[in-house]
Parts: sequence; C-alpha cells; structure tokens
Amino acid sequence: MALASAAGREDDGFIGTMKVFCGRANPTTGSVEWLEEDEHYDYHQEIARSSYADMLHDKDRNVKYYQGIRAAVRRVKERGELAIVLDIGTGTGLLSMMAVSAGADFCYAIEVFKPMADAAVKIVEKNGFSDKIKIINKHSTEVSVGPDGDMQCYANILVTELFDTELIGEGALPSYEHAHKNLVEENCEAVPHKATVYAQLVESRRMWSWNKLFPIHIQAGDAKRVIVAPSEMENCPGAPSVYDIQLNQVPWSDFTVLSNVLTMFSVDFSKPVNSSPTYHTVQFEPLVSGRAQVVLSWWDIDMDPEGKIKCSMAPYWVHSDPQNIQWRDHWMQCVYFLPNEEPVVQGESLYLTAHRDDYCVWYNLHKTSPRIEKSKSNFHGERPVCECQAHLLWNRPRFGELNDQSRTEQYTQALKKVLKADSVCLCISDGSLLPILAHCVGAEQVFTVENSAVSHRLMKKIFKANHLEDKISIIEKRPELLTSADLGDRKISVLLGEPFFTTSLLPWHNLYFWYARTAVTEHLANNITVLPQAASLHMVVVEFKDLWRIRSPCGSCEGFDVHIMDDMIKHSLDFREAGEAEPHPLWEYSSRCLSEPQRLLTFDFLKPVPQQPLSVKGSITLKRPGRSHGVVLWMEYHLTAESSISTGLIQMTEAQGECSWNPHCKQAVYFLNSTLEAKTQDSPQTVTYALEFNPKVGDISMDFRLIN
Repeated sequence: MALASAAGREDDGFIGTMKVFCGRANPTTGSVEWLEEDEHYDYHQEIARSSYADMLHDKDRNVKYYQGIRAAVRRVKERGELAIVLDIGTGTGLLSMMAVSAGADFCYAIEVFKPMADAAVKIVEKNGFSDKIKIINKHSTEVSVGPDGDMQCYANILVTELFDTELIGEGALPSYEHAHKNLVEENCEAVPHKATVYAQLVESRRMWSWNKLFPIHIQAGDAKRVIVAPSEMENCPGAPSVYDIQLNQVPWSDFTVLSNVLTMFSVDFSKPVNSSPTYHTVQFEPLVSGRAQVVLSWWDIDMDPEGKIKCSMAPYWVHSDPQNIQWRDHWMQCVYFLPNEEPVVQGESLYLTAHRDDYCVWYNLHKTSPRIEKSKSNFHGERPVCECQAHLLWNRPRFGELNDQSRTEQYTQALKKVLKADSVCLCISDGSLLPILAHCVGAEQVFTVENSAVSHRLMKKIFKANHLEDKISIIEKRPELLTSADLGDRKISVLLGEPFFTTSLLPWHNLYFWYARTAVTEHLANNITVLPQAASLHMVVVEFKDLWRIRSPCGSCEGFDVHIMDDMIKHSLDFREAGEAEPHPLWEYSSRCLSEPQRLLTFDFLKPVPQQPLSVKGSITLKRPGRSHGVVLWMEYHLTAESSISTGLIQMTEAQGECSWNPHCKQAVYFLNSTLEAKTQDSPQTVTYALEFNPKVGDISMDFRLIN
C-alpha cells in the first residue's frame, strides 16, 4: 500500500517530485512501518540490483554478439539489401551500436523500462549514433510498423538478448513469436541464430537434500529416534521453479554422472517461434547404475547459421576450455529435481523428457516412450506444483540446512545441556524441527508458534507422521498475541529458536527472535533459559575472485562509451544502497580473507531488546596482500557457553586466506567504494568500521572505509 504527497517546487530550482509513503513489513521487528520514499524508489532499486554491470563485464558474451552481428549485416549487404535491425530489450543500446558500427543502415531499439530507455538515448547520442538508432520505449508487443508507426518498415535482422539462466524465463519465446508475426521480414537474419538446451542426469545426495527432507536421526539417552517426512512430502513433485546456481563451484565429488550430455531441444530464432507448451524426449542408456535424482541443464547460443560463433554456459566438466571459462552471474546453470528419485541400471534404455511452457522448463524420466505414456495418468505434462506445503515454506538452502545431520546433532547436544524433565518449552522459528528435538530429548511439554497457516499445516503433517500430534502443541499466532490460555496457564522455562524466519533476507533479520522473546516476556519463568542464549555479528575483509564485477563500473565496452550507465548505477546505489549490505550465497563465489574475522556486536537474548542503540567503532588491519573488494558480515548463534553455530565463515586457511562459507545461508556483502580502484597492496592497509544497531527499527547502519 502506498500514499503519495507532493514535495519540491519548480521555483526552488528543483524538479517537482512526489514522496510516496510505503507500507513495509520489517523483517527484524515484525511490525509494519510506513516509510517516506522518493517516487523513483522502485526504479533505483531496479537499477541498483540489476545485472547490467555484470553483462557489460561479460567479455565472451559481448565479443560473440559483435561477431554475430557483423556476420549478419554482411550477409544482408551481400544480398543487396539495406540492413534494418530490430533490437528487442536493448538495455544500454550496446547491441544496436554494434549493429550500426558493423554497417547497419538503421536500427530500431526497443526498451520497455523507461529509465533504461532514457539512458540508452543518452548513451547512443554520446557515441554519435543518434541518426541511425531510434530508441522505442515500449514493450515489443506494443510496437507498430508503418508510415505513422514506431517502425517505418519491417526489420530484416533481429537482435535480442532476452535470456536468463533457464533461457526462456524472461519471456523470450512470446517476444520472438510476436516479432516474427508483426515486426520482421520472413527469413530474417537473427542474432543469436539458435539456442540449444542440454541436460545431464546425475545422482547427488547434496543436491537432492535441497529438495526432500531426509530421515533425521536423534540420539536421546539410550534411545535412538528417526524423524521421517510425511508421505505427502515424499511424493510431492516439488517447487515448479528452477534452482539456478554457479555449478562451477560444485566439486566433482558432490555428484555422480549417470548419463552423457543429452541435447534436449533447440530453438531457431531466424524462423517463426511457437511459445505453446510442448515437450522433447531423448532416449539414452545410463553410464552407470545409481539413483536418478537431479537433472543438470545449461544452454549455448550460436550467433551464426554455421555455428562457428558460439557462446556456451557449459560447466567445467564438459566445457571445451575449462581453464578459461568466462565468469558471469546473469547466466548460470540450472538444477532441476525429478519428482521422485528413480533407480537406474547401466545399459537399460530410458527416456528423459524436457517439458516447457512459455516461461519455464521441467523434466521427467520414463522407462517407456512418452508416446506410450501420454495416454496414461503417469505422464506429467503439467507444470509441477508443490502439494505438501514444504516447498512453499522452505527454499532450497533451507532444505539443505534441515538435512544437515551435524547441525542437528549440535542442537541436540545443546538441548541435552539445558532441558530438564519438567521443562516447558516454547519454540519461535518458522517451520522448525526444534520442537521435535526438544520432545525427543525429554522436555515435559513443548509449544511451537507458527506465524502462518502454511507453516501450521506443514508442521501438523510432520508431527502426525511421527506420532507427535498429541505431544507438541502448535499455536498459530504472532508472539505478541500469545495468551496464558494458549500455554495452558503455564510459564515457559526454556525458550527455543534456531532462529530462522522466512522473511529474513540479511543475516541480522533473524534477530526477530529477540523481538519475539521480548514480546512474550510475561509468559517466561523468572529463571528462563534461552537457546540460543546470545548472537553476535562478525566481519571479515575479503577479496573476491569475480563477484566484485557486479558492482564495478565498466567505462568502455567493446569500444563504446558506457560511462552514463556506470553513473546511473552509482547514482542508484548512492540513492538507497549507500551504507547498506546485500545478501549473497558466498559458497558460490570464490574469495580470500584479507583480515582476521572480528566480532562486532553482541545481542543478549537472556534480556529483552534494549531501548538504547548498540554501537561499535574501530579498525582492522589487513594481514594478507590483495584487492579489498568488500566486507562480509554474518551472525553466529551461541546455543550455550560452549556451542555456537556460524551462518557465515566456516573455515579459513592461514596462509592464503581461502575461505569456506556456510552453504545454507546467505551472507551480507558490503562492497567498498574502492571496488574498481582496488589494487593489490603489499603494504599493510586498514579498514575502519562504525556500526549501530537501532532497536526501534531493528536495523544496523554501517560504514566501512579502506585506509591506505
């Protein structure tokens, strides 16, 4: 919800602007806050978090596009025709400028995002192409052709970059379909000319743990208890969305290849494209016996009809040049989960089917041809939909976290130290298995608060599957609405939390547990035990191998001046992101620690949230030479005095500082302003820091500066 008010007057020398009051749920405090934002807030967020910088730094992509465009223009010219280009989703106008530089006579460049279209006009003008490039600020499906239309004539070269990691997830197929029907000539040239999607069947316990809940083993005294998932969860086809990750960071030891690389389907962009749902099946024989669980997928694009100019997303184990793979974050690789794991036998004939609609892809494995199975009920032509609620509540890393047996054991051991036979426990976390652990370890009574109907239904199913529906009481309320009657008029002696909340984006957002603890103070016994008893915020200065590129200015791209785009991104970052960190799963991005990790702030859960801010200032000297790209921040939860769980740094080598990160959590990255200028320094450097936790809003303001 948003309310607007006018602000600024033209006679003050300012352009009239509008202030917008935006209602947002605060992930840390749990309250809804009304914030006054500039009317361009959403635009700045879009630019600040965009992949434009990453794409401009993608040398392989840019060079291949330029080569493909030159070849297409040359083919048209050799036919004695004018080269008229249609560039859909022009962004910075880069591909249009390439086309004109390659000899195109005119280019129509379509960009639906107005701030981006305005920037493209300026970039094109600065590079001297305004007379041959027309920026059209519309969706391509709204563009008209004719004497009075947006385009004076049909194009004979179609240039696009409408692809995501899944190839079709940004609506490439409907856009191509419309363009061929309404905007380009028959038999037009297309850059790229063709895309091909590949798949490989694998067995991987690690990847499968991102999709299913494994049996959880709990050792309580002499008894051993196994917690199982409900059958509904076991048989659920899972979430419909692809899991896109940097497969090049997954070690070879984490999976077993069950098939050769299979060519699933291709799309010829130079011919009419049909976006209607369809499927493609490939017959194959497994290389080894095993359990088929996961389909790994990627694509490549041919920029020319001969397939000589190719841009590939292939991972390292099948890449033609694994030592020189272009790093990119805007196109990664896909992980698809089969509806159920299937035993496969080496040499037996199987069929892998890739289904697609206009925006997404999913896979099924069959032992007989889908042509036979299509008439049967077990042919899954419809997009998979979660039926068990778990995939709606838990994302893929959360599944992995719950399946981490060593983590479960750490919580179990901590519970054994704090629980007594007469303990009355209250758990506050979203969809947590802690209540089960508490019951198994021996708590007399266990309550769990579930904020949503989805988490309530899911936990009810899990408790029932393990015959615990009468042992653990679920309360579907916000903590501040809890009453004594909800707790059977008993005082809570042990308050539990992982903590984990689905609304958390940054590590400290899970401090919502502290606010919930404060809200239920009246229901706590005087000698309350809280697990975790405290949390602490930590930092380390890092050098990224590649991640720095997403926030680094480009300057010049293939000879074209894109400083205007750099300035636009910087302005948007300064507008909202200055002094803020952003979440990234750092296990996917190679990095080195240049400093020792340092504790910054401590949050005492044994006491309510304080009224006064918590602050810290200081400096940290870098131990290792390198490029200081940013500061990584994470939380550590102190379950007991002897046991802590880190959501960030797990291991660091002493010599080079190579670091391992918790794979189940996103860490917070604060990019230093000197990212572009960061150079390897042999002399010691210092990073100063100043942080303040504001208890009223539950946020942490921060400032880090690199001092030479």
